[in-house]
Amino acid sequence: MIWDDPREYVRGVLSGDRRMLAKTITLVESALPAHQQLARAIIDQLLPHAGRAVRLGITGVPGVGKSTFIESLGSLLVEDGRQVAVLAVDPSSQRSGGSIMADKTRMEKLSTRERAFIRPSPSGGTLGGVARKTRETMIVCEAAGYDVMIVETVGVGQSETTVASMVDFFLVLMLAGAGDEIQGIKKGVLELADAIAVNKADGDNLEKAERARQQYEMALHYLRPSSPSWIPPVLKCSSLEENMTGIRRLWQTVLDHRERLDASGELAAKRKAQALEWMWSLIMEGLKDRFYGHPKVKRKLPQVINEVKNGRIGPTAAAAELLFLLDKD
Repeated sequence: MIWDDPREYVRGVLSGDRRMLAKTITLVESALPAHQQLARAIIDQLLPHAGRAVRLGITGVPGVGKSTFIESLGSLLVEDGRQVAVLAVDPSSQRSGGSIMADKTRMEKLSTRERAFIRPSPSGGTLGGVARKTRETMIVCEAAGYDVMIVETVGVGQSETTVASMVDFFLVLMLAGAGDEIQGIKKGVLELADAIAVNKADGDNLEKAERARQQYEMALHYLRPSSPSWIPPVLKCSSLEENMTGIRRLWQTVLDHRERLDASGELAAKRKAQALEWMWSLIMEGLKDRFYGHPKVKRKLPQVINEVKNGRIGPTAAAAELLFLLDKD
């Protein structure tokens, strides 16, 4: 059931009603114009109640153990009295458009905790596999009282850049003993990192993990830190440790980073810059939607595509012809 009054959703979210939280996020993710208009009104009313959470982005190649790590970290934070929301952004199913990685089955223990909320979100085919409405979902969860937001990327394409642009701290999980560690690093990802953690540093892998940690640390020396107040550390961690010392140390690193950037004013400046980037990304998406939805473009596009493929018109001329159709109303 969809209510027309945004106040129903706002009241439910602010009271911490999990059912209303889920319904509001579903509304935010809907592509129906009527739902989008209602969602915008809800977000505007929830915005003053958001923004105080710790926003943590996590990436890493498939197999690095992101889900297990997030479950361990989330469980630790819940036990410490935190309220944790995990937005796990999945690749979309090409057939259904829905989430195909089933994050709740990958984080079974955390999903049953009362103070935890896990939301797998389909990417909708957007660049880098990042859900189009992740930012709005973060606002809703923060307004509902969740004070730690964890955004997991699929670790491929441009998703790292997009997630880094919406969080306070960006963590890159790495593996040890998976070949030439340095050669396998994408420089762009390292430049985004606020910390690197060599995961699965346990048992027979401890020595390899330490060697990898030293190599990553050396690699970071050649890069300029993104903040004058912070030098990204390289840590080791394991989700199998009983006392989770490595994960506790990593969480303290996140808090230290937040305290330092808050004191220097960088955190507030970063949030403002992210808000502007959010606005421009919505504008670009809106322009693209309007272009493809324009009736003249719809009629003309198949013909122009065919002419470009057969060499009867150049790509530059074709693009100009389609774009100027919008001026001929």
